[in-house]
Amino acid sequence: MSHHLFRQIEKLKQKILLVGTYVEESIAKAVDSLVNKDRELAASVIQADDEIDRLEVEVEEECLKTLALYQPVAADLRFVIAVLKINNDLERMGDLATNMAKRAIFLAQCEQPELIGDIRTMAVKAQSMVKNSLDALVNHDGKLARQVRENDDEVDALRDDIQAKVRRLMREQPEKFECWSKLNSASRHVERIADMATNVAEEVIYLVEGEIVRHRPQD
Repeated sequence: MSHHLFRQIEKLKQKILLVGTYVEESIAKAVDSLVNKDRELAASVIQADDEIDRLEVEVEEECLKTLALYQPVAADLRFVIAVLKINNDLERMGDLATNMAKRAIFLAQCEQPELIGDIRTMAVKAQSMVKNSLDALVNHDGKLARQVRENDDEVDALRDDIQAKVRRLMREQPEKFECWSKLNSASRHVERIADMATNVAEEVIYLVEGEIVRHRPQD
């Protein structure tokens, strides 16, 4: 690898980690705003989405510049391609955090003590998946990336449980239908964040091991 390409790869790594830091922060704040009925915190998540969008475009431009100017091959090429895809997944996570924050603003007027603990548990697992997927990228840790992929099943199971409880509450308390519907939507956003973290992990596996594991059942 040439010195210039090495510096560009390091620059890309720092930029994608910066996007990841912003996204992790937005997810954490969105969850806190939902759990604590904090409308101001939710509003700050919505406002921060523009910065995540700006960084996403910046990273994409850097990736394209790297491909055009340095024509990387082998592992370096895999890294640039992985960053391009991970960048998109992180931006979508930011959008999901924003959607959660919007739900939190509405749900601040509702009573949902029965489900809020379940949402928190699910969100903690999803947040851990996001962090571990980014750690796996930084450390080129295929084993950690595979663990993230396995953890997605746990989040899916929690989501199914919440969905079943929401259906029951809708029958028992139809007058609160919209509140239960928004809470169900928030849980779906958490599930999608876990799915995006899984996508990141799968790109890390490709980067480290050269194996495409998308659409494959887990071992």
